[in-house]
Amino acid sequence: MKRTILKFLGVAATIALLSGCAAEEVDESTVLDENLANRIIEVGGNLTAFTVPNEKDYAHIPADPKNPLNGYKVRLGNLLFFEPGLGMQAVKQEGMTTYSCASCHYPEKGFRPGTPQGIADGGTGWGEQRTLNPDYDPKEADVQGSRPLSLIGVAYVTNSLWNGRFGGGNANVGTEDLWEKKGVAEVNKLGYLGPEAQNIEGLRLHRIMINKQLLENISVEGDYVDLFDKAFPEFPESVRYTLQTASLAITAYLRTIMPYHAPFQKWLRGDKEALTPEQKKGAMLFFGKARCYLCHKSPTFNSMDFHAIGVKDMWQNPLAVGTGPNDDDRNLGRGWFTEKDEDLYKYKVPQLYNLKDAPYFFHGASAKTVRDVLEYKNNAVSENSRVTPDRLSPLFIPLNLTEEELDELQDFLENGLYDPYLVRFKPNEVFSGLCFPNNDPESRKQLGCN
Repeated sequence: MKRTILKFLGVAATIALLSGCAAEEVDESTVLDENLANRIIEVGGNLTAFTVPNEKDYAHIPADPKNPLNGYKVRLGNLLFFEPGLGMQAVKQEGMTTYSCASCHYPEKGFRPGTPQGIADGGTGWGEQRTLNPDYDPKEADVQGSRPLSLIGVAYVTNSLWNGRFGGGNANVGTEDLWEKKGVAEVNKLGYLGPEAQNIEGLRLHRIMINKQLLENISVEGDYVDLFDKAFPEFPESVRYTLQTASLAITAYLRTIMPYHAPFQKWLRGDKEALTPEQKKGAMLFFGKARCYLCHKSPTFNSMDFHAIGVKDMWQNPLAVGTGPNDDDRNLGRGWFTEKDEDLYKYKVPQLYNLKDAPYFFHGASAKTVRDVLEYKNNAVSENSRVTPDRLSPLFIPLNLTEEELDELQDFLENGLYDPYLVRFKPNEVFSGLCFPNNDPESRKQLGCN
């Protein structure tokens, strides 16, 4: 009997011990959640400051008042964005109908290119295998002098491109006398926000053609003209099928690209198990010691601030083509547009979702991994000889993060801010029936198109 009692007491003690451990674990998790919530509220005022709407929730997606969202417009923009049939301004016949907007921004890479530069007209191959068509001179091809920005969360952008040149309001108030002088910025006179203004000018620059006859000719799997009619009934027919309306539709679609299914978004909406303890610690670092929040402020962690952090330019990347130190204004950053010395080499703060998909980072694609970026920020030393210490942002200072802290922050950025379902923003087909997003022979082979 005595032995039985002792055995019972031993089991009871073990259960109590295990219960205590479980309670400890629960308490630790609860404390992490509470601390993170309190810190986010301290930084942003409330948890919704960093919450994105669902892509179908048009009423809560930030939109240009001159370009309100509607289902027809978003559907049309989605199709046009991926449609190679509009690529009719190529410099060579072999380039016709081989590229689209999505050649440089596709979901599988977080709406970025899979190579350091984006290559539209003059490119061959898809994804990370896209290269310059050997029949094109680099100066003939539509290559980018800086790495294309991700389009996730573009709804929170008021002035677009790395130097913020597009968009007449917000950051560009007071720059009106420069718009005509800068040529491509003259579109700001139309009064649209940055994404709309950029796309109006961008479709022309990227060799896209839009007119009613072309839309009728390429409409095989659906009727583009009918969709334009439904999306833009307020536009007279004489101006309904143009680069301007096409750009408004494309921008309406782009505004819906939200990382709604990322674990951090789920956590913000109440699912406290969506983030691991390590990712929660990484988030605490993001909003605390690592000071990321000082620059990355919007729900998708971009901002309209411009900072010089001394990274290399695209021309310094050994894989870049068609760009040099003195032939691309993007090498000068915000200062090229404002013509202010204090703005030289400053670049807009990019968004941070789906970094895990991206094979290159920074405007010059000088970093190859998220860890490269974190270590660069942690050390805070300019790698570009043009950007001397006196020009660096006052926020670009050593962070003194430990290896463990870097691991936690990296986990949060790569996995906590990762929406695994971005292909939902890709259409099943485009109305031309062509292979998309690219239709050159090499891309068709790689994409498995007939």
